[in-house]
Amino acid sequence: MASRILLVEDDATIGTVLTSSLHGHGYDVTWERTGACALARATTNAIDLVLLDLGLPDLEGTEVCRRLRRAQPGCVIVILTARSAEMDVVVGLDSGADDYLVKPVRLAELQARLRAHLRRNEAGATAPEVRRLGDLVIDARRRRVTVAGQELHLRPKEFDLLDRLAAEPDVALRRETLMSDVWDAHWFGSTKTLDVHVAALRRRVAETAAAAGAEVPRIVTIRGHGYRLELGDSGPPHTPP
Repeated sequence: MASRILLVEDDATIGTVLTSSLHGHGYDVTWERTGACALARATTNAIDLVLLDLGLPDLEGTEVCRRLRRAQPGCVIVILTARSAEMDVVVGLDSGADDYLVKPVRLAELQARLRAHLRRNEAGATAPEVRRLGDLVIDARRRRVTVAGQELHLRPKEFDLLDRLAAEPDVALRRETLMSDVWDAHWFGSTKTLDVHVAALRRRVAETAAAAGAEVPRIVTIRGHGYRLELGDSGPPHTPP
């Protein structure tokens, strides 16, 4: 079955080129030119990936991103925009996007990035393991995380990042390793997306743990190297048979 892509782009020329390119690579593409139409589409159709422009004529792109994430929690959202300031990247990723690309982008690079995202989403959906670290439980097959029984709602790449860190608890993982394993072995550009996802993941886990009175591992920054999921007093990891 072809992957279902929702393209949200108001520019007719760019939309036509992208739609043609995506169709040519075998994707099932729906093109919407406004945020309102994209949101309506997302509430009635299953979507695997959204390619989202931020400069829409009716709604602010980051607000559309937030609403799309609520409507389609399991899909990949890739922002494709002319906004290149670092703050725009941070705000875009923090609004729920999994990736942020700046126009103009080479079609070959875009296709490679989309393939990587879709491949990792499919692999994560079939992973069999359940990881338990203190009160934190990661169910990779169901793509579900709970803290002391309370569900923790994560964006797709936040889930993938937490699962990758939990696969080797108390091990310092290099930034390049995390980018390769969670995003793409041939990642293009800045690793700022990793920092934004780590910050958001820390916040979500901490808030849920505090509300539940739970003990969970914490993500520690290893300056000049990467990150480590530190168990502390949460006990050893356990993967049930």
